[in-house]
Amino acid sequence: MLVDSQPDLTVVGEAGNGGEAVTAAADNAPDVVMMDIRMPNVDGIAGTIGILQDAAEAGRTPPRIIVLTTFDLDDAALRAIRAGASGFLLKDAEPEFLLAAIRAVHGGHAVVAPGAIADLLDHVDARPSPPPDLSSARDTALADLSQREREIFAAVAEGLSNAEIAEREFISEATVKSHVGRILAKLGLRDRVQVVLYAHDHGLLPRR
Repeated sequence: MLVDSQPDLTVVGEAGNGGEAVTAAADNAPDVVMMDIRMPNVDGIAGTIGILQDAAEAGRTPPRIIVLTTFDLDDAALRAIRAGASGFLLKDAEPEFLLAAIRAVHGGHAVVAPGAIADLLDHVDARPSPPPDLSSARDTALADLSQREREIFAAVAEGLSNAEIAEREFISEATVKSHVGRILAKLGLRDRVQVVLYAHDHGLLPRR
C-alpha cells in the first residue's frame, strides 16, 4: 500500500520466501527488491544470492536489493550485504525513509539504517589482522587508484557523505561523485557500503 501510493513507484510482485523471490524477480524484472532476511524454507540471504546469480547468468541488469531486519546489524544482514545487497533497513523504519531508500538505491546509492555505519564497522566479520605496514597494504589493494582517489576512498570508508568529503578536501560534490564512480569501477565494487567492507577486509583502516 505504501509503495503503490507513490506516483513513481509500483509493486510488480511479491514472494513468501527467498526461492519464490528468485522466480518473481526473473518473471517481473524489478528495479528494486525489498528482501526480508528471515523467511521460511529459503531465507533472504539465499534469495539475494539467487537473484543476483540468476540475473548474471541471464545477462540481465540485476535489481538493487535492500534487506530488511529487526535488528540494527545482525550477522545475517551483514552476510546479505556481502552477497551483493545495496544496504539494509530496519523493519520499523519510518515510511518516508523507506520510500527515500527505494529511490536512493534505484539511483545507484547504498542505504544503511540511520546511525548504523558505526555498527557496520564494528561487526565486519572475517576481517584479517591488519598488516604491520598499512601503507604497503594500501599500495597493494589500491594499486589502480590515483593519490586523490585513495584519499576519497579513505573518506568513503570512514562513512563520510559526498558533502562532508567535499568540505574536507576542498573540492565540489560533483568532483567527489566523479571520483567515487571511478573508484567503484576500478575496484569492482557496487556501492559505498562495499567500499567500507573492502577497506576493512584489506586492513586499510585502524581497528576501532
